[in-house]
Amino acid sequence: MNKFSSLILLATGGAMLSACGGGGFLNRDRPDEFAVQRQAPLVVPPDFNLEPPTPGAPRPSEGTAAEQALDVLFGGPAPRSAVESSALSRAGEAEPGIRSKVGDPGTNTVAKGRVTRDIIAAPEGDGQAAQAVIPG
Repeated sequence: MNKFSSLILLATGGAMLSACGGGGFLNRDRPDEFAVQRQAPLVVPPDFNLEPPTPGAPRPSEGTAAEQALDVLFGGPAPRSAVESSALSRAGEAEPGIRSKVGDPGTNTVAKGRVTRDIIAAPEGDGQAAQAVIPG
């Protein structure tokens, strides 16, 4: 029995060592991290009467990092669908003084909660300083 267990041990050890010889995941093709391009490639301009760039100025072809991130995340403005265009054309233009009419104390409204009241009472603006606060 001792010879038989030695033979099994030798066969198992040989099978385990032969499995290491393939080098499966160690020899795979990987990207070269030093070959990655970090900036747009240089291009020969068609007109050589260009003014030289100012030192420290951002590259005009790339934009800021925030603009690049927004472009990657959301892309450009999506074209309107036929349904959206139809709904907007049926709705027509908004009245210029609609906020003053809605916020008028003489206007009869249905109480829909604090959020609706806050939206109606919000000052008119361009939306640049808008903030959303989620309670909780």
